[in-house]
Amino acid sequence: MSKHTRLQNFLMRLPDFVFDYIEVAYNGESINTQLGYATDIKIFFQFLQKFKYKDVENLEDFTPQMLDAVTLTDLNRFRAYLVEYTNEYTDQNGKTWVRTHRNGPEGVNRKLSGVRGLYRYLYKNALISQNVTDKVDFKKLHQKMKRPLTTAETVNLISVIYDGEKYFEGRDLAEYKNKKQRDIALFTTYLGTGCRVSEIVGLNIDSVDFETSSFVVTRKGGDEQEIFMPVQVENELFLYLNQRKEAENAKDKNALFLNRTGTRLSAQAVEMTLKKYCRAAGITDPDKCKPHALRRTFACNMIADGVDIKMVAELMGHKNIEITHKYYTQYAVQKRKEVMRNFDIMGTDNG
Repeated sequence: MSKHTRLQNFLMRLPDFVFDYIEVAYNGESINTQLGYATDIKIFFQFLQKFKYKDVENLEDFTPQMLDAVTLTDLNRFRAYLVEYTNEYTDQNGKTWVRTHRNGPEGVNRKLSGVRGLYRYLYKNALISQNVTDKVDFKKLHQKMKRPLTTAETVNLISVIYDGEKYFEGRDLAEYKNKKQRDIALFTTYLGTGCRVSEIVGLNIDSVDFETSSFVVTRKGGDEQEIFMPVQVENELFLYLNQRKEAENAKDKNALFLNRTGTRLSAQAVEMTLKKYCRAAGITDPDKCKPHALRRTFACNMIADGVDIKMVAELMGHKNIEITHKYYTQYAVQKRKEVMRNFDIMGTDNG
């Protein structure tokens, strides 16, 4: 079953207005994103079914009028409920089992955000008389600083990707050799352009134009943007494409990056591959072993090279420059370190 079919089947078990909301609000987003928000809304309906509207037999029977009658007290109880709750499930054989779900502050906030988005959609379209979700306080988050790769870590990672013969053996070595040029092209593109992993795996062969030294990605929200390639990225993509055209197992003829079965490479496969290279490179921080760490590294390197933050925001595909400021903050940590390490307590450098 395809992801799109799975999403359609999922939405059929929810009210029609939820289907309309997902179609409108998340048009252009990935199926996983749409399914995630639809799931969050389903959890809200299940909560209402359990504690407020006990007579509602099926989730698709909920109406906007029922949501309009939800109070701030109900929503605060829902927020508390999200920390830990249980649901019953029935498998294909009719066996019922219970699963406990737990959410930290980020998980609670994401689900509240999904519900708030639905309420805003209903209020905007005059399907409810008020948007009570605007009065709900979100959980306070204590953000852990996620750092970019250091110069040494970047050099080590690139060394493993380019010269894996020195780091792998046996079955791992054979697997590395089979996908070597693909991975070199993949990760130099990531480090050299700062694109999102979904944007890179979504690239097609006809997205790349060597005459203009660029490729076109579909950004969040569905907008297209032309990305200009550094020379190294262009060279590695050119070498990979020549190898790619010679592959006999290409089932997806237009997908740029393929997996071993000849179909489009997935974001999950990129993350698994990167983790293997990071282990070989001696990178142990879990946050640095995720694809987004390469995007973070690109942004910080750009800022360190003196590129204007507005340009960095454009290169990253950020519609809100405040998001880009997070990367500037991470870069500023290194500058603070340099300033403090060179600070002379006795003031002897001041004459």
